[in-house]
Amino acid sequence: MKGDTKIVLGIESTAHTFGVGIASSDGRILANENRVYKPSKGGIHPREAAQHHARVAPEALMASISKAGVSFKELDGIAFSVGPGLGPCLRTGATMARTLALSLDKPLIAVNHGVAHIEIGRLVTGCRDPVVLYVAGGNTLIAAFNAGRYRVFGETLDIAAGNCLDAFGIKVGIGPMPMPEIVAERAKSFVQLPYTVKGMDVSFSGLLTAALLKVKQGVALEDVCYGLTETVYSMLTEVTERAVAYTAKNEILVVGGLARSKRLKNMLEIMAKERGAKVYTIPDEYAGDNGAMIAWNGVLQLMSGMIIDVEDSRIKPRMRIDEIEARWFG
Repeated sequence: MKGDTKIVLGIESTAHTFGVGIASSDGRILANENRVYKPSKGGIHPREAAQHHARVAPEALMASISKAGVSFKELDGIAFSVGPGLGPCLRTGATMARTLALSLDKPLIAVNHGVAHIEIGRLVTGCRDPVVLYVAGGNTLIAAFNAGRYRVFGETLDIAAGNCLDAFGIKVGIGPMPMPEIVAERAKSFVQLPYTVKGMDVSFSGLLTAALLKVKQGVALEDVCYGLTETVYSMLTEVTERAVAYTAKNEILVVGGLARSKRLKNMLEIMAKERGAKVYTIPDEYAGDNGAMIAWNGVLQLMSGMIIDVEDSRIKPRMRIDEIEARWFG
């Protein structure tokens, strides 16, 4: 397999998932081992998540090497999520990556987590130059490639769409996504809730507060779930349509954990048909955070000469996707 083929190991550790993936420059994902931290109650506690990552890291690393059928010597680079994400979690992954790079004498590659979501989506779906709807628990944005990097056309002004739905489900006792969408299927009527779109930006915090108030006032939970999910997906569909119209692109790529939503995909496909565009949805295995996407983006950056010294490998918890050049795009 080696020949001119490059093999990169990638480490994901931005939030609840610690993942180790291995990818090759001929476009194959050789391993994708992920271990997910699940808090006993409430949301993610950064320190506890980092402790989880440190505990599972050795086992996940060896499982990925075994799954890929390669040796450490055969690796051509070590990639890691440099940001955005939770500081303690990012440091755990970065420390492991630096250690591997130094001990194996391999190039170190700092990968933008959001860009990695997009590039694994382009790889596995085959789309080329899409408008990207990136929807997850920690991120919501509309982006597309332009003039050398991915540009943000719209984003959430407060909390992410996935966070809105997860937080609602947890607070009303049914659990995070996909439970709000499942419960919504039993609804008998639509509950009107705040709909906030500003240009190509969206806002979900007021919507979450209003939905929780409806439940407190005794409105049927099924109906509130229906109103909430339909409102969130309608807002996302509207801003995606605006981005498609603005960029004149004919591909729409949906990535991130909320890409698993069948109803969101249905709405986007109806809109795309009217626009003469096609919707590409990332497969479930690569929808959430995973090591494979970091490994694949690591391959792209290694082939583009985008490696760093250990001294320059500080994590960037607030990093944006437009901070990095996409030299490989084309």
